[in-house]
Amino acid sequence: MLVHPQFNPIAFSIGPVAVHWYGLMYLLGFALFWLLGRYRARHDPWRGLNADQIEDLLFVGVLGVILGGRLGYCFLYQPEYYLNHLSAVIRVWDGGMSAHGGVIGVIVAMLYFGKTRGISFFTIADFVTPIVPLGLFFGRIGNFINGELWGRICSPDYPLAMIFPRAGDGLPRHPSQLYEAGLEGLLLFALLWWYSQKPRKPGQVAGLFCLGYGIMRFTVEFFREPDAFLGLLAWGLSQGQWLSLPMIAVGVAALCWPYASKK
Repeated sequence: MLVHPQFNPIAFSIGPVAVHWYGLMYLLGFALFWLLGRYRARHDPWRGLNADQIEDLLFVGVLGVILGGRLGYCFLYQPEYYLNHLSAVIRVWDGGMSAHGGVIGVIVAMLYFGKTRGISFFTIADFVTPIVPLGLFFGRIGNFINGELWGRICSPDYPLAMIFPRAGDGLPRHPSQLYEAGLEGLLLFALLWWYSQKPRKPGQVAGLFCLGYGIMRFTVEFFREPDAFLGLLAWGLSQGQWLSLPMIAVGVAALCWPYASKK
């Protein structure tokens, strides 16, 4: 069986300041958004945003990801604890970010950006969502480097079976972080980048993101160990799966609505 190499979570230090791999993964995701966003804005004027707006959009998007991801983890996954320990909400260095919360935060950021710039929300959403999966990819690689969010127990004969020392039980598990990086990250990015190469109905690119992410996250959750403080919920589904179902519904609605309204 494979054994997780237990990487040092600190990439390097500058004096008393330690730079973690997980933080660097976020920076890589934001940097790629800036590069690819400016590329598309310059080469595809029909998308409705120009290159000079990308920095402002990235700024509000970063706030949306960080605040939404943190608040989502606190109040979607452990509301009772954080409602009674509000000061712990700001302790981001203790860990705890929610991808679903990050999506909500980005939606709020896009609404704000569109309102202040006079740009349609769907124009912004269709521009942003094809690049988002790269950020998800790097985030999951960061989880793997940290040896956290490991998968469920699997057969020791499974070729990718891996022991995660931080799990403390020495049992073979699925490297579910890598599954998510491949599906929600690389595969979803390739699908959305291809689909958004030409103009679509407003909201359809964003709808495909919601549908694709929801289905892929729902599927991978069968291989990911549920959070210890939650376990499995109703019908044997995890919290991540329950939070993915509304995304799937929104995605289907966004893809079908233009045709239904036209009819």
